[in-house]
Amino acid sequence: MIAPRRLHMEWLVVLAVAVLGIPAVAWLAQERMIFFPQPIMSTAHLPARATELEVVAGDNTRLHGWIVHGEIEPAPAVIYFGGNAEEVSWTASETRWPRNWTIVACNYRGYGASEGKPSERALIADALAIYDAIARRSDVDPARIVVFGRSLGTGIAAHVAAERPVAGVVLASPYDSLVAIGKQHYPWLPVSLLLRHRFEALADAQRSRMPLLAMVAESDSIIATERSRALYDAWAGFKTWHVIAAADHNSLGASGMYWSLVRRFLAER
Repeated sequence: MIAPRRLHMEWLVVLAVAVLGIPAVAWLAQERMIFFPQPIMSTAHLPARATELEVVAGDNTRLHGWIVHGEIEPAPAVIYFGGNAEEVSWTASETRWPRNWTIVACNYRGYGASEGKPSERALIADALAIYDAIARRSDVDPARIVVFGRSLGTGIAAHVAAERPVAGVVLASPYDSLVAIGKQHYPWLPVSLLLRHRFEALADAQRSRMPLLAMVAESDSIIATERSRALYDAWAGFKTWHVIAAADHNSLGASGMYWSLVRRFLAER
């Protein structure tokens, strides 16, 4: 029979492991909880107008993606930043993009054929390098560059918009802060202390005065509407808000209304 004092001590050990161990695991494993690099399974779906694009980041990491050339030159351009589990060739190949626009999509570090490992700092710096490379191209109109972010990529697109001259911003399933999202999903963890990749988009929104199109899914279980709305409310420029009915986080981009709104927004830029 275990003595009461010994039993008490064993429960204290279990409690200490739970209190200290779970946050320690969350601290060490957070990259695997945030980033889900995807391989390139095929390129057969890309249109004939698509050519490979390589951008060398500031630390000489090579980022790989595609540029789907618009039918006019110099063309207005969309620079697309995808979700945390997205290989972006599929969005680049979407047939509902307006054909006079050039579509640029590079995979994040560690995704597709891009080198390196993803982190908040690296992805933010890479996004600025991608913008700068595209703005220098003779076949792109630098005065008509729109940045487009989906899910994780909305925080990245918002930062580019705050740092570079863009003609507009499209955000699908935006958020104000990854910390705020983490608190909603893991209320029993000290997220604000543990999270290294914070993607604080609110400050970028407050200094962004270019037009914004924000689209959210009616039934989004990943990014709650209040997180999207907080970012939208902070946006300093002209903005429009649309809720896509009968859509969830992963099906938002399949909606015909979604693409109708995107085409209308781009036509006005």
